[in-house]
Amino acid sequence: MPNELVYGGFSLGVMPAQMLAQTRPGAKGALFFSAALPPSEFEGPWPQGVPLQIHMMEDDEWALEDLDAARQLETSERAELFLYPGDGHLFADSSLPDYDESAATLLKQRVLSFLDNID
Repeated sequence: MPNELVYGGFSLGVMPAQMLAQTRPGAKGALFFSAALPPSEFEGPWPQGVPLQIHMMEDDEWALEDLDAARQLETSERAELFLYPGDGHLFADSSLPDYDESAATLLKQRVLSFLDNID
């Protein structure tokens, strides 16, 4: 049974989302927030034709190690990496001190546009 889903995750949740999107047939897309893993972590390249958005703050100390992985993924055909100014890790969660309203608003616009364009 194909999955035909968009997988997404925040922080540590990116790991299972990336594994599923990268290894299970039928993925329609993926959204990663504040983390990314090298595609080699799941023994292969990012699947051809599967759109991906990665959202991170450029000075997030939790995601700095993941930035190289995000840049590796960004080389995929339909992948986009968005870096926001600041250092918040979960900057889109309005209930946390890391919340950044302007970055979260832009993230929301980009994600909604991404979802609108999923085949």
